[in-house]
Amino acid sequence: MDLILWRHAEAEDGVPDSARKLTSKGLKQAQIMAEWLKPRLPKHTRIIVSPTKRTQQTAAALDEDFETVREIGPGVSAKAILTAAGWPDAKGAVVVVGHQPTLGEVAALLMSGDPMEWNVRKGAVWWFSHKTKGGVVEMVLRTSISPDMLES
Repeated sequence: MDLILWRHAEAEDGVPDSARKLTSKGLKQAQIMAEWLKPRLPKHTRIIVSPTKRTQQTAAALDEDFETVREIGPGVSAKAILTAAGWPDAKGAVVVVGHQPTLGEVAALLMSGDPMEWNVRKGAVWWFSHKTKGGVVEMVLRTSISPDMLES
């Protein structure tokens, strides 16, 4: 299984939190990351997205169908994200478009076994793979990349 954590791009300040939209910089960040992701995503990748406006706008940059999943919204636990994604047993790939601090906690949990407060930058992707080969479990961080690394 591949698990791709994608933090929403830069958003406006304001209330209610769920209605915050991406800034013009955020729209550009989402587009840059989507252009990088599109040719790399496996066919039939499942895309699950928090119900907030900013995550919906970020995911829309992919021009692919996605599912809105309330269980991955702001303030959920790292385990809730992993459960919604079906980690580590789902087939194929899952993109989770979500929020800090939870995405950082998921990354920390996968890499260290402890859901520490790691920072995932706005618009960034952390891509993990989980495989079992000959009875041996292999978990790999394939990439961690932010939009500023892709700008020319």
